[in-house]
Amino acid sequence: MTAKPQTLDFIRNSIRDIPNWPEPGVMFRDISTMLQNPQAFRAVVDIFVDRYKGIGIDVVAGLDARGFIFGPIVAYELGIGFVPIRKKGKLPYTTVSKSYTLEYGDVSTVEMHIDAVKKSDKVVVIDDLIATGGTMLAACSLITDLGAKVHECAVVSDLLYLKGSDLIKERGFEVFSILEYK
Repeated sequence: MTAKPQTLDFIRNSIRDIPNWPEPGVMFRDISTMLQNPQAFRAVVDIFVDRYKGIGIDVVAGLDARGFIFGPIVAYELGIGFVPIRKKGKLPYTTVSKSYTLEYGDVSTVEMHIDAVKKSDKVVVIDDLIATGGTMLAACSLITDLGAKVHECAVVSDLLYLKGSDLIKERGFEVFSILEYK
C-alpha cells in the first residue's frame, strides 16, 4: 500500500522543525510532536505494518533509541519478534558490536545480543530517520555478521541532502522512508 499524499502531508506537518539544533546550521526534525498526535502516530505505524505484512519478515530490529518507539509496535502488529540494537554497554548478555562515525564527527558503537537473530531470519531495521547512514549501516552489519538477511531499512524520514540513504544503498541494502527531506 502506498500512502496517500494527504496522509504524508499530515505526518510531515506533525513533525516539528527546530532550526540550529544541536548545532548551528542543522535543522532538527523533532518527532515528539508526531508521537503526541495519535492520528499521525497511527498513520506511521500503519504504513510500516501494511508494507511488511504477509511477506515473511521474521524479526523487526529497532535502533536505540527512536527505533524502540516504532519497532516493537510494528513487530507486535506483524506477530513477530523485536530485537533491540543498543548503544554500547546497555545489553546484559554476550554481544557483537560495530563502531561508526556520527554526523557531527564523534564515534559511537552499537551492539546486539549474539543470539538476537538466526541465520535464516529476514529482518527489517527501523529507526526514525536516516542522516549520514552510519547508525543504520552499523546495524545492518551486525545483522549480516550473524548470518541473517536485512530485507529493508525503514525510517520515518530520510534526510536526502546528507546522502546517508545513498551510502546504505551502495552497500547493498534497500531503504524505505515515509518522508523525504531534500
